[in-house]
Amino acid sequence: MTMHRWIALIAQYASVVGFLVGLPFMIGAYYESFKARREARHEHEHTFHSLHCLEFIAGDGTCINLVPLHSLHSLPRVGDVILLPGYGVNEQSPFLPGAYLVESIEHIYTEAESKLARPHEARLTKAVARVTSLNPALTA
Repeated sequence: MTMHRWIALIAQYASVVGFLVGLPFMIGAYYESFKARREARHEHEHTFHSLHCLEFIAGDGTCINLVPLHSLHSLPRVGDVILLPGYGVNEQSPFLPGAYLVESIEHIYTEAESKLARPHEARLTKAVARVTSLNPALTA
């Protein structure tokens, strides 16, 4: 009978000690996973330097210019001729200011994250316009 009492007493204290030791470890593990998810989300958001922008790209995928979406009153359409500032006027600049023809445009949508968003609501996050230069200096 005394052996049974010892086991019961040890089990009782082992539960309390296990709880007091295990709870901080559980809180620490949850906090570390929360921190890791937050850092991963932060890194993922900053990899898109052109987020919330209209990006004009050349045929090889090189970015010519970025325009914030909130500053636009409309998006260009396929076949539009647009004037872009390029990289400026200098001899080593691959993209000079001038006229560009919009060959295609892609719209990228993501799920709306605001608290007032309706279920399955999407927002325009980015637009990509593939353009070809109409500048005589670049076609020669």
